[in-house]
Amino acid sequence: MGRLSAAAAVVVLLGAWELYARVGGIEELVLPAPSAIGAALWTDRGLLATNFLVTATEIAGGVALALVLGGTLAVALHVSRPLRGALYPLLVASQAIPIVILAPLLVIWLGFGVLPKLAIIALICFFPVVVTTLDGLRAVDPDQRKLLRTMDASRTALLRFVELPAAAPAALSGARIAVAVAVVGAVFAEYAGSSEGLGHLMLQAVPQLDTPRAWAAVVVLAAFAVALFTALGALERRLTHNAGGSP
Repeated sequence: MGRLSAAAAVVVLLGAWELYARVGGIEELVLPAPSAIGAALWTDRGLLATNFLVTATEIAGGVALALVLGGTLAVALHVSRPLRGALYPLLVASQAIPIVILAPLLVIWLGFGVLPKLAIIALICFFPVVVTTLDGLRAVDPDQRKLLRTMDASRTALLRFVELPAAAPAALSGARIAVAVAVVGAVFAEYAGSSEGLGHLMLQAVPQLDTPRAWAAVVVLAAFAVALFTALGALERRLTHNAGGSP
């Protein structure tokens, strides 16, 4: 029922958009109709597919980098209270720095290859991964900790066998947030300097007055983000189900 409601909402939205674009007096250069975007998706499918592979690779690499670095930092902050007190406020404050300011600097420092793009995406995804993983580590049942301590388990064993498995669903929840914003990060990264990718394609399409192509690239990015979000959600539910002891 929920999926039918969502599909109906999408149909109504697209219908209203189509009507407004056709009879509302707005130029296609400003807002193309969904039918024009659909035509661009088909006509430019080869171009979109080629550039999508580039952007998808950047997003996957950036998110993976954020998961590794963010998860490692979260564990370090969890284990060391002094480190958490020193770094956590700085981590929060770092979110006030606009990525549009950092992107050109990273391109200057790292060049026009894939490295600055991975760095930009990882920076955008880093914060939600750290916060959710840290919350997951701290939310472990105290009775489980007491049980292992009564068995003379080491701090490493407690982290390995109790805290990390319990924090995995929370880390995946952070990853779901990260993939949603990673798409925006990839576009910013390619805007800062690139010769390929969907962000670069959009940057070229707008000056060429090919707005439907730019919107088609947005549709592809949105579909990719939804697919990643859904896949991670399914994995998170499976881990939560297993952690709960269900067969």
